[in-house]
Amino acid sequence: MCGIVGYLGGSDRHGIEPDETLLKRMADTIRSRGPDDCGVWFDASDGVGLAHRRLAILDLSPAGHQPMHSASGRYVIIFNGEIYNHLELREDLKQLGTAPQWRGHSDTETLLAGFEAWGVEGTIRRCAGMFAIAVVDRRARTLTLVRDRIGEKPLYYGWQRRDGRACFLFGSELKALKLHPSFNADIDHDALCLMMRHNYIPAPYSIYQGIRKLIPGCLLTIPWSAVEGDGGASAQFEPKPYWSLAQAAEAGCRERRQGDDEELVGELDSLLKTVIGQQMISDVPLGAFLSGGVDSSAVVALMQSQSLRPVKTFTIGFDENDYNEAVHAKKVAEHLGTEHTELYVTPKQALDVVPRLPALYDEPFADSSQIPTFLVSHLARQNVTVSLSGDGGDELFGGYTRYLVAAGVWQKLSKVPAPLRVLAAKSLTNLSPQTWDGLGRMIPGLKKRLGGRIGDKVHKAAGVFGSDSIESLYKGLVSHWDDPESLVLGGREPPTFLTGCAPELAGLSQVERMMALDMLSYLPDDILAKVDRAAMGVSLETRVPFLDHRVIEYAWQLPQTMKFRDGQGKWALRQVLYKYVPRELIERPKMGFGIPLDSWLSGPLRDWAEDLLDEKRLQQEGFFHPLLVRQKWEEHLAGRRNWSYHLWGVLMFQAWLAEQRG
Repeated sequence: MCGIVGYLGGSDRHGIEPDETLLKRMADTIRSRGPDDCGVWFDASDGVGLAHRRLAILDLSPAGHQPMHSASGRYVIIFNGEIYNHLELREDLKQLGTAPQWRGHSDTETLLAGFEAWGVEGTIRRCAGMFAIAVVDRRARTLTLVRDRIGEKPLYYGWQRRDGRACFLFGSELKALKLHPSFNADIDHDALCLMMRHNYIPAPYSIYQGIRKLIPGCLLTIPWSAVEGDGGASAQFEPKPYWSLAQAAEAGCRERRQGDDEELVGELDSLLKTVIGQQMISDVPLGAFLSGGVDSSAVVALMQSQSLRPVKTFTIGFDENDYNEAVHAKKVAEHLGTEHTELYVTPKQALDVVPRLPALYDEPFADSSQIPTFLVSHLARQNVTVSLSGDGGDELFGGYTRYLVAAGVWQKLSKVPAPLRVLAAKSLTNLSPQTWDGLGRMIPGLKKRLGGRIGDKVHKAAGVFGSDSIESLYKGLVSHWDDPESLVLGGREPPTFLTGCAPELAGLSQVERMMALDMLSYLPDDILAKVDRAAMGVSLETRVPFLDHRVIEYAWQLPQTMKFRDGQGKWALRQVLYKYVPRELIERPKMGFGIPLDSWLSGPLRDWAEDLLDEKRLQQEGFFHPLLVRQKWEEHLAGRRNWSYHLWGVLMFQAWLAEQRG
């Protein structure tokens, strides 16, 4: 796990400092991604430079130093990630008779040897792993960027201009790109619309105009000639997919696995053992996050089954019972015999993270579970350098409640004529939330049945009634601001998988379509981005076994009944887990990895939020409609509506903006 940055063109002409010095300064902004070593390489004749910050995981010797050259000198690489099957690739190269005289045992050297034998794309197709790669082909005079299949590792890129010349920038984080004199830090109001809907900015967009995220499963090749002259040809070059989640899902649904339950569960168990075994290879201490839920417990159980020593596991807990999973994690750890570390976090410890979020996440990001994710990463880093996690299990095996809820609700709603659904939605919203709250106090049993903030829940239910398809119902469930263009000044929401440009996903059921859409956007741009930034902020490598492409492709071949059964998701994965952990330690209502955000905003974070949401400040900055923001803030403070997740998106952008402006 490392950090990479570089550029092509527009470099030796800026006349400010030597390129090697600039590259090192850019790399040093992401030092936390790689505190162990730094390397730079610059070709003055062609104006291409690479810089690398290293977190040494495999081959801790100088033989793992990057940028690294291939044996022939043709390729130069900077690489962030891990290739889990690289020893198999070395054996393949040996059989072909193309293996070089190995200098060390790093997977980076394996990649370079693969490039010599199979080319860049041919090698990447053979790799199982997580990665963001930049490779220079000195013979072909090209620069190629590659991102892993599902998007575990970040990679930004874009064309910028200075003094009429084009410059191509790329790197792991935006802060590294911003140091280049060609960088133009114009904020994209359209991308801000996307953030308000999703609470993150989905690929390929970024918060800055002209800067993009490389879409997972793609490579992008730029010939050096593109930056010659005025760089007018730069717009021609588009990412090329080498693997597609949508195609993997469609192929899996066409070619369902055959066999009885026991046989399929056994296959899944065996595959996960193989993948997790490969991901346990490390030259530094390794452990795992453990929440006590199905996903993390399955990963830890399969790790412990292959380890001669107790696996190191880590959990954080909260005194608020609604947010505390530590007690369950401890029971699972005791059963498996892991070396377990837990930390009960005080509200102050959690709140102290908030000021660090803008710099940590680098781009505006508003999934509030970013706070406990950072805390558990910080806890783990005190003991290990690598930690496995159970992320991806919900999207891959059907763990989110919304999958079955949306399907069940739509099955009933679709029987009601559309005009009646619209009328019902309008009738519910004709009464204000305050009026509904008043009725709740008057009608016996209503408040007890619905809990607090009845009006808030009724108005949210109205949005469900107004859905005209299961796609619009799903969109409503995963959206935060339903109409972000009404909030963001001068913003127009670009199309995304959620808003008009989803792949066909032929042959998938309604539930499977929701799972696939989550894997295409929510998983890489929220879940994986959250974990990557939090862990890299403390120099911790995270590995995600469920997102090995071999597991993904196998899971999509499983019949839907192997995922959903008896009103519950993740059926097959649960059966694997129950071979190692008693059912009674796992079976309980699903609990999110969250914080009491609504009460924090009304309490200890109130002054901080009030400053960021000040009406005059909003007017002067010119990004949001102040009256709309203030209305939601005042309703939230008065307890009439719970707007915490809507407001958190605005607050995280405001805090990020303040960080950028110093």
